[in-house]
Amino acid sequence: MRNYIVKRLLLIPFTLLGIMLINFIFIQLAPGGPVEQVMAKYQGMNVNSKASFTGLGNAKNKTQYRGSQGVNEDLIKDLEKQFGFDKPVHIRFIDMVKSYAVFDFGKSFYSDKTVLELIKERLPVSISLGVWSTLIIYLISIPLGIKKAVSDGSKMDIYSSFAIIIGSAIPVFLFAVFLIVLFAGGTYFDIFPLRGLTSDNFAELAWYQKIIDYFWHLTLPVISIVIGGFASLTMLTKNSFIDEINKQYVLTAKAKGLSLKEILYNHVFRNAMLIVIAGFPSLLIKMLFTGSLLIEIIFSLNGIGLLGYEAIMSRDYPIIFGNLYIFALIGLVLKLISDLTYCLIDPRINFEEQKIW
Repeated sequence: MRNYIVKRLLLIPFTLLGIMLINFIFIQLAPGGPVEQVMAKYQGMNVNSKASFTGLGNAKNKTQYRGSQGVNEDLIKDLEKQFGFDKPVHIRFIDMVKSYAVFDFGKSFYSDKTVLELIKERLPVSISLGVWSTLIIYLISIPLGIKKAVSDGSKMDIYSSFAIIIGSAIPVFLFAVFLIVLFAGGTYFDIFPLRGLTSDNFAELAWYQKIIDYFWHLTLPVISIVIGGFASLTMLTKNSFIDEINKQYVLTAKAKGLSLKEILYNHVFRNAMLIVIAGFPSLLIKMLFTGSLLIEIIFSLNGIGLLGYEAIMSRDYPIIFGNLYIFALIGLVLKLISDLTYCLIDPRINFEEQKIW
C-alpha cells in the first residue's frame, strides 16, 4: 500500500499540470478579457459575446481589441503590462506554473489583495457550508437508504420515497426562499438571521455563545443544501444494497442461519458502500465550490463559490486559476483518501496489484 500511495502522490503534480494547461488554453480563447473589460468601462461600452480578446494569443494582434477603437494606444499598452499580457502566451503559462508550485497565486486584477488573502477570507464560509452539509447528507442518506433497501415496498419505503421525490424535484434555491419566508422574517416567523456567518457582536460573545451563534446562522443555509442533496445519495445507497442483497452469497449466508443484521453489516455493507464512498470526493468538492453558490447569494454569504463566480464574470484570471488549482489539488487528495477507504472497508481490495502508470 505504501508504494501505491507514493505513486499516486507523484502523479498529482502531473495531473495538476494537465488540468491547468487545458484550462489555460480555453481561457485564452474566451472573449472579453480583463483589458477589454477595463477599456469598456473607460469608454462606457458593453463587451459581450463577439468581443475578441486577441491580446492573449498572437503577439502581432496585441492591440487589435474591438474596444481599442478610439482609445490611446499607450493606454492599451499600459493595461497589457499591468495585467501581464505584454508577454507571449507560453511565457505566461511557464511563469504561472513556477509561481503555483510554491502556492504563489499573485494578486487579483481588481483588488489590492492577493488571491490567497481573498480565498482565506472566503474559505470559512465554504468550509462551513460544505463540510456540515456533506456530513449531514451522509448521516441521513446512508441509514435511510439501508432502511429502505431492507424494507423495500413497505409503507415506510413509499412515504420516504415521496419525500425524496420532492427533494430531488424542487431546486435548492426554492427551498432557501421558502425557509426565509417561513423562518427568517419573510412573512411568518423571525427566528433565524438572514445574512452572514456570525453576528456583528460575535467577538464580544462568550465561547459557548459563539458556538450557538455560528450554528444559528448556519441552520437555514445548511438545511436548504441538505434537502436538495440527500435524495440522490439515499437512492444510490438503497439501490446498491438491494443489488447486493439479491446476490447468491446473501442467500448462502441465510441458508447457514445467519441473522439479517449479521448478513447486512458483516457482508453486504462492505460491498454496497464502495459505490457510495466513490462519490464522496466529488460531492464534497461540489458543496465547497459550486453547489452552494446560490445559497451564498440568497443568504448573503461571501464564500468561495461566489468568489469564483465573480472572478469569471469579471475575467479576474488570478482568482480563476487560483481557485481551480486549489480545488483540483483538494479533489485529487480526497480521491486518494477515498481509495484508501476502500481498503479499510473491504480488505480484499488491493491497489498494489494495479498499474497506475
